[in-house]
Amino acid sequence: MKKIAKLLVVLLMAISVNTVFAQDEATDSTAAQNDTTAVVQDSTAVDSAAAATDTAQTAAKEENTKEETDVPEQSGLHYQIKKKFIEGGAGFMGVILLSLIFGLALAIERILYLNLATINTKKFIEKFENALFNEGIDAALEVARNTRGPVASLYYQGLMRYKDGNNLDMIEKSIVAYGSVQMGLMERGLTWIALFIALAPMLGFMGTVIGMIEAFDAIQKAGDISASLVAGGIKVALITTVSGLIVAIILQIFYNYIVSKVDALVNSMEDASISFMDILVKYNNKK
Repeated sequence: MKKIAKLLVVLLMAISVNTVFAQDEATDSTAAQNDTTAVVQDSTAVDSAAAATDTAQTAAKEENTKEETDVPEQSGLHYQIKKKFIEGGAGFMGVILLSLIFGLALAIERILYLNLATINTKKFIEKFENALFNEGIDAALEVARNTRGPVASLYYQGLMRYKDGNNLDMIEKSIVAYGSVQMGLMERGLTWIALFIALAPMLGFMGTVIGMIEAFDAIQKAGDISASLVAGGIKVALITTVSGLIVAIILQIFYNYIVSKVDALVNSMEDASISFMDILVKYNNKK
């Protein structure tokens, strides 16, 4: 019996020890699982935070890109002209710009003057002749005085000479002389426009030569021929030449237009002077 009791005690102790070990292993396994879950959760949280940071950075980049895209590119004509003006150098480019401004001012003044001096010559001659034959010399003088232009001034001066008692030969000579005076008034300022036409490209060429000298000086200081250095210097040097040629072309167009207007007015004056002498001869015979 004692042996059986000892065996039962040993069995009970073995079963209890196994149970304790089983519980410890289960506890350790559960703790390990919990630790693994925590690590996974921490890793997931870190990944989520990194993903959120990347998303924020991407959004910021997109916003910056959008802002840069929304900024208008300065590629207009005004910006390009200003850029080339600065690249060409303020000295020569400023003088070329002044040539353009003064030349255009003189050209516009001449165009306005000549357009105001242009009248319907045929209608004026008819009105003058009717006033002279129907109302007398004073009425014809009033018509000529109230009409603008060199033709009317020519008629006024000629009729004044006739009123003062000059003969027809003297009147014809005075008309020719006064016509030369009127032609000089119409051509006033053309020499200055021609000067600016010649001056602008010469200033451009001078700026180009000086720019080339500066480019070669830069090559000498560098001690090596760099394609970018040479090309940049030549490009800047040629800007003044292009600007001078553009100014000369613009002023030349205005100059030719003014010369054509002057020639038209001179031809009109010559025809009108012949008609005036015919009118005086008819009026003199009528008396």
